[in-house]
Amino acid sequence: MSAANQQPLLSVRDLKVHFPIYGGVLRKQVGTVKAVDGVSFDLAPGEVLGLVGESGSGKTTVGRAISNILRAMSPDVVLGGEATINHEGQTAQLNDLKRSEMLPWRAKVQMIFQDPFSSLNPRMTVQQLIERPMELHLDLSSAERKERVAYLLDRVGLQPEYAERYPHEFSGGQRQRIGIARALSTNPTLIIADEPVSALDVSVQAQVINLMAELREEFGLTYLFVAHDLAIVYHIADRIAVMYLGDIVEIGSADQVYNDPKHPYTRALLSSVPQPDPRHDTSGRIRLEGDIPSPLAKPSGCGFRTRCPIAKDSCAEEAPEWLELGEGRGVGCPHTSEL
Repeated sequence: MSAANQQPLLSVRDLKVHFPIYGGVLRKQVGTVKAVDGVSFDLAPGEVLGLVGESGSGKTTVGRAISNILRAMSPDVVLGGEATINHEGQTAQLNDLKRSEMLPWRAKVQMIFQDPFSSLNPRMTVQQLIERPMELHLDLSSAERKERVAYLLDRVGLQPEYAERYPHEFSGGQRQRIGIARALSTNPTLIIADEPVSALDVSVQAQVINLMAELREEFGLTYLFVAHDLAIVYHIADRIAVMYLGDIVEIGSADQVYNDPKHPYTRALLSSVPQPDPRHDTSGRIRLEGDIPSPLAKPSGCGFRTRCPIAKDSCAEEAPEWLELGEGRGVGCPHTSEL
């Protein structure tokens, strides 16, 4: 699905997320972590956009900025750019909203968190966990809320009688299903899934991915699907955006990015995908040197140049020009023809 033919549900423009670093007795600012440094993309209604990158690339921070929970987590955070949602004739710039102003939109923008073990309150029953967002955002009676909890549990593959149990009584995969049911409880339009399967076993990952794909069709959901595994994202996403050190370096349809990557970093990510066949030839595998640089001290020019196999001297001088390749595809590298 393309965002080009309709008004986007979510439009992100030049999003920046900077965290100040303080030091010394007087706690003076001694540096800035540029976790996200100018990210832009559109998300059409009903679309799934996969946001992919290594740990430290800033992809989770993008999701938290859009859902407007960063200020609660880090009051000193500096947000720039825009994250605009358009829904049923209403428009809001999400990362500018105060807590009270965000409340009407909270029902429409929900999150599924990475860790199913820490994202569920251990003192609350499943009934209470799923019912609480409804109490805040929906005008339902107690009986109607209880009925909806039973329906959602059944829809995510759990027995309705599990509602009276506590999170510690469930496996990781079951807890993530509870988290999905909680996210669905307020009839959201946009769900930000922050690495929803990375903490799960491989066999359970497939079940959760298939469940999310089914729920997308049934509930008309739009996903921003954050992950570090391109192979997983390929199975659910319509488009894929690849992030490195706070920037998007490539974006395109899932087939384009997965089967014909243009950026050297995207090629390296695909090369690292495990192959089930032990006889598979790995001699051509791309192995990046070193670790991802710290966002506290980003390299000059192109952030990827310190690990790039085709880096030029000019790459250290200025940020690479963004190339539009047509059909909604783009890449942040002027030397891709040399790959």
